[in-house]
Amino acid sequence: MRVLLHTPLKPPDSATPSGDREMARGLVRLLRRLGHRVVMPAASRVAPGVPAPAAHLALERRARRQAARLIARWRALPGGHPERFDLWFTYHCYYRKPDWLGPLVTRALGVPYVIAEASHAPRRAQGPTRLGHRAVERALAAADLVLTVNPRDVAGVKARLRPGAHQRRLPPFIDTAPFRAAAHHAARESAEEPPLLLSVGMMRTRAKLASYRVLAEALALLKDRPWRALLVGDGPARAEVESLMAPLGPRVRFAGAVAHEALPALYAGADLYLWPAINEAFGMAFLEAQAAGLPVVAGRTGGVPAVVADGVTGLLTPVGDAQAFASAVARLLDAPGERVRLAAAAGERIAAHHDERAAAHALAAALRTVR
Repeated sequence: MRVLLHTPLKPPDSATPSGDREMARGLVRLLRRLGHRVVMPAASRVAPGVPAPAAHLALERRARRQAARLIARWRALPGGHPERFDLWFTYHCYYRKPDWLGPLVTRALGVPYVIAEASHAPRRAQGPTRLGHRAVERALAAADLVLTVNPRDVAGVKARLRPGAHQRRLPPFIDTAPFRAAAHHAARESAEEPPLLLSVGMMRTRAKLASYRVLAEALALLKDRPWRALLVGDGPARAEVESLMAPLGPRVRFAGAVAHEALPALYAGADLYLWPAINEAFGMAFLEAQAAGLPVVAGRTGGVPAVVADGVTGLLTPVGDAQAFASAVARLLDAPGERVRLAAAAGERIAAHHDERAAAHALAAALRTVR
């Protein structure tokens, strides 16, 4: 089957690292693993990134024109042309970056319409976000199948589906092999070195910066304990993050942006993975860290409890509570034996429940509902 992959937020070939990019790349691998051909014709592409709500009306009008061109082009193509497709598959659809094209194109061409990771937030129905919110509702009403990645989205999405449409869970996934290999070959620091605390995240404003703020507050509460911290990531808010961490001195190092293929060794060489997870959907980095045998301390929010098992693979704390976060980190710094227990369980759980092989089986079963 030829599958058109539409990624309104960030395409898999984006140069900017993020969880959205890695998930899009993972979906490409899954579809190909199942024997499907993935197409992303230029006519179906949209500008990446999140536009201001004030731009949504113009975007909707532009999308209608783009959809008309795409429909006309598809109808004029010969049957075996590489741009023709049998199914439209959109990854990530929410009020800030909805799928304007999919409902229009699939209705006109009579092809199945699948969405992975959609969210419906009724509180966005009024004010400047209303146009994006309505576009999400139109997309959900047109979908034949919605693959829900974050458990918190299940009820909201289900309420907007038309009769006969399907909703299936697709747990977030990664290729665990490079992370398991890194854990097997990890060269830990000597016992004389203080534990290494690792965080991986884009340095952006809004939620990401809020997470770094909580992290800085928590680390400041742990000054009396031995530890080192490594922050991996870059972005427009890096100066603010550096300012937040400045009082901690040389104990906090900045690695900047790191190529994805270099991440497994970084995870495997650390002792704890820390991320406060302000407004986090689920966090691909949590999967990567645990796959490399790294226990996690995280804020309990969104879909994070679905990927970090509290007390089993890590510790979850009230989101935004720097004192509670610091207490959880202190508990694990003081108990290396518990870190070892959590690390072993983390690697096993991610390999069993969040590996691409399991996700491929789930996706294959879900796609059978729309054939």
